[in-house]
Amino acid sequence: MTHDWQFDVPTAGSRHLPPDARYMEALSSQGYSFEVAIADLVDNSIDAGAKDVVIHFLRDGDQLVSLLVVDDGKGMDESALDIAMTVGGRRDYAADALGMFGTGLKSASLSHASAVTVVSTTKRTRTAGRRWLMERAVSSFQCDIVDPGYAQTLIDRYDNRRPIEWQGTVVRWDGVKDFPKHGGGGQTDRYLHRTINKLGLHLGLHLHRFLARDNFNITIAVEDVRTGTIYMNFGVEPLDPFGYPVSGHPEYPRALTASVPTVGDVTLKAHVWTAKSNLDEYKAVGSVMDRQGFYFYRHDRLVQAGGWNNFRQPEQHLSLARVAVDLPDRSGDVFRLTVKKAGVNASPEFTSSLEKAIDRWGHSFLDYLATADTVYRDARKRSGTTRRPVLPPGKGLDPAVRETIEDELPIVPYEEPIALRWQKLDNELFFEVDREDRTIILNQHYRAAILGGRRGGLNDAPLIKSLMYMLLHQVFEKEYSGSREKDNLQLWQAILVSAARAELDRVADSD
Repeated sequence: MTHDWQFDVPTAGSRHLPPDARYMEALSSQGYSFEVAIADLVDNSIDAGAKDVVIHFLRDGDQLVSLLVVDDGKGMDESALDIAMTVGGRRDYAADALGMFGTGLKSASLSHASAVTVVSTTKRTRTAGRRWLMERAVSSFQCDIVDPGYAQTLIDRYDNRRPIEWQGTVVRWDGVKDFPKHGGGGQTDRYLHRTINKLGLHLGLHLHRFLARDNFNITIAVEDVRTGTIYMNFGVEPLDPFGYPVSGHPEYPRALTASVPTVGDVTLKAHVWTAKSNLDEYKAVGSVMDRQGFYFYRHDRLVQAGGWNNFRQPEQHLSLARVAVDLPDRSGDVFRLTVKKAGVNASPEFTSSLEKAIDRWGHSFLDYLATADTVYRDARKRSGTTRRPVLPPGKGLDPAVRETIEDELPIVPYEEPIALRWQKLDNELFFEVDREDRTIILNQHYRAAILGGRRGGLNDAPLIKSLMYMLLHQVFEKEYSGSREKDNLQLWQAILVSAARAELDRVADSD
């Protein structure tokens, strides 16, 4: 029997096929969130030896105009600047560098801005600058040379006023897509409050080991370019995901060793968090299901916060389990970072090694998981209540409320969440239950009165929506309602319609 399958594909020459200029557009569409993009720029500052990094929002009255990331690192000459602005530019990364692929600066910046300008100076060379304009980048690979006079002006702006003194780099974003188009009515202030809070938490978490050092600082500031007024100016605090005051179990943390054939021994530092913690260090990472699992570090930078990487499914009872893993320098195909450095793809070779991982006294990784499970269950028992599992809350409910529900109640795993949304209904109804779509529908007619004139959104009216979820979540656990449940639904309907109409009357009287 003959086989025509070949394991090596024969070739007949080659052809040079350079990327189309539209490659820049694809590069900028990788789904960078705002805070992940900024973190990528701060990584470059750390690689440049920066001790001070300033993230500077510039506004002109109510309008946000630019965002700059400024550092006092070693800076770049023109040659290094050209390499930095080249997509996939080849350069020698230091052994402990956070950069890897040569795309972060460009893809992170152009994901969020229509133009990115980089100006840099060193102790021995004159100031130089380059600019990628997205409009030109997608039609050709022509990178603008920044006028030397302007480049020096931009550097001088941060000279003698932190952080630049003799050397450093400024990355400037213009045409930032996230900035409010119209800043009136307090939109700019609300945007800044929300964005800066989220950015500070992200940087504090993912760079907490650097921020814990005495010689490294990140400052977030807001300045009005017309008046020179500084609206905000504060330092980012480290947020250690293992920073519990007391361990959840006296025998933890423990260092276990997983023997991975391709890369050797990998140390797993297994922690058990304190039960029912309200600390930001515990709650800053997603939901209960998200924050358990592996916390991978590469050169002291947190590159994945939570997740079991196909070793097992997350469960409520393991919400106190966190494992710190410092990735080996030579990871091969066992640990592969995403381009955004926001996750790790671990091969089956690693997950298989976990089942045999032990510490010096013979305690296994599976023993650790069992301990974390027991600590969680015992804490629930001590509280004097055994709460019944519920279907998870979903879209339409504020994320902070969803997180609290998931913290306080066991969640039925692998179930579709219950969504809440506004929709036009008969005015005799305050709500409707859609079992098939697993949705609680609220009557649009009463929305304005409930919001008290405030602008609505996907997650608006958190108080009334939370109450509706708690009132109705059990309805979705059955295929149909019995007579008693139907009577309750009619009762709730009548009372809520009456209350909503009273709210409408109050609004009419105030007008």
